[in-house]
Amino acid sequence: MGHKPVGVNSSFAIANAANRRGVNTTLQQSDSLRVVAKGAGCHVAIGTLPTAAATDYYVHAGEAEVIALGSVKSNKVVGVTTTGTTTVIDFAEGTGSPFEAGDAVTLSVTGQSYLDFTHKIVSSVDTSGGSAGYFSTRIVVDNDYGVGYAHTNVIGHAELRGSFMVAAFGDGTGVVHYQQVQSSGGAS
Repeated sequence: MGHKPVGVNSSFAIANAANRRGVNTTLQQSDSLRVVAKGAGCHVAIGTLPTAAATDYYVHAGEAEVIALGSVKSNKVVGVTTTGTTTVIDFAEGTGSPFEAGDAVTLSVTGQSYLDFTHKIVSSVDTSGGSAGYFSTRIVVDNDYGVGYAHTNVIGHAELRGSFMVAAFGDGTGVVHYQQVQSSGGAS
């Protein structure tokens, strides 16, 4: 099966019988993650702030495994409002939120980078209906900018995208490498 790399290859050290988490947050751009363990096998966990244990998916030393991440979630943002320690994100009418409470998200706004944030947790999705309802076009994210922006209409292109982190529990010492890939679906 052929793979097309997506994004950058990342890695971190693994240790015997210890959980280690990669320090970087990865924007989800594909539905698959290729993982290779060098030096020692490891159990891999993927999530918002994962902790790997001996019960998680196992990757043999020197072997490559492709792990399904699920659907890529992203949407265009049309408004950002801050309220204390939370940020309200508005999507365009009729689009709805692909995100659920508990998902990790990253906001990128062209021309208004002061609105950017990385790997924050969605606390709720407004599913209210009726003439004043949001019909899932508004979500609340646990993000504190430290200063209030009351309400900001987004000027440039703004996108909210799902993000994840990778953790590994090693059989020994080594390095785990991971990168998102697109699979050709051909012969393996």
